[in-house]
Amino acid sequence: MGTVLIATDADEVFDEVDAALGDDSTTVARVRAGKAVRSAVDQLDPDLVVLDLQIGNMGGMATCMDLRLEEGADRLPPQRVLMLLDRHDDIFLANRADADGWLIKPIDSLRLRRAATEIIAGGTYTEGVAVDIDEPAEADASL
Repeated sequence: MGTVLIATDADEVFDEVDAALGDDSTTVARVRAGKAVRSAVDQLDPDLVVLDLQIGNMGGMATCMDLRLEEGADRLPPQRVLMLLDRHDDIFLANRADADGWLIKPIDSLRLRRAATEIIAGGTYTEGVAVDIDEPAEADASL
């Protein structure tokens, strides 16, 4: 894989990602704050950025949006982003942030490795169904 950058302030999340993705050919680097991601991306040029949704000062959604804005302004090359979500309802946030994929915690090494491989290859990996709030809900005809 090369280099995986994870942004999390939770030691257990880092340990899970490092155990699943770190090996002789893959380095797992860590930042503990969302605001540190952009400079780490500049410095490391990671193959994958893993963002924990709940990061202290700048959450995973804001961090992902920041990366996408920097890409759009040609200040960063395109990044492959996997978000780690706390619950099913957070899918909306990951989708709006334009993440390439997301997993819902608790994570396990098999799903994490599958997601990372798919996203690094240029694909997507998602769990659950994203709800689009721009779409009006259908009326119940039985009322």
